Amino acid sequence: MMEHSINRNLIILGAGGHGHVVKEVAEAMGVFDKIDFLDDNPNSSEAIGLCSDNKKFIEKYTYAIPAFGNNKLRMEWIERLDNNLFKIPTLIHPTSYVSPSTTIHLGSVIEAKAVINTNSRIEKGCIISVGSIIDHDAIINYGCHVDCGAVVKSYCIIAPLSRINSGQVIKCNNLSG
Repeated sequence: MMEHSINRNLIILGAGGHGHVVKEVAEAMGVFDKIDFLDDNPNSSEAIGLCSDNKKFIEKYTYAIPAFGNNKLRMEWIERLDNNLFKIPTLIHPTSYVSPSTTIHLGSVIEAKAVINTNSRIEKGCIISVGSIIDHDAIINYGCHVDCGAVVKSYCIIAPLSRINSGQVIKCNNLSG
């Protein structure tokens, strides 16, 4: 398959609540020319097609990201989109604080007012929701969702595909912190 031309258009898989948050994060970044949805809900008036039809949109959309709250499903779709030659962006809301020493991998979304402190690592496909805090030297493994206002304390390592609920504080028994 021939590689498509590079444009700054983004397609979001999932036009539900989280999909709209992802769209607003992408809009706030100001780097995309066009943003549209794919969704498998036949009643979605915003979707321009079905998620399973994503290959049909490769010529018009260089970037694609799944916006599903289901961690496993989100990771499966990141893999599919990557295999279909879409570029998977990392989206970071401009009102979040991300330390320059932090690493954030593709397909992750950092929402408004989130804080990610020194030497932390956010792996592929994570959601760091609005107002959540990831303290220094923490590792959030692939496919995790740290929900609104949750706190992951320093030196914690969060298992892949985990969900940290809103307001939850994760403390680790680690002598380093």
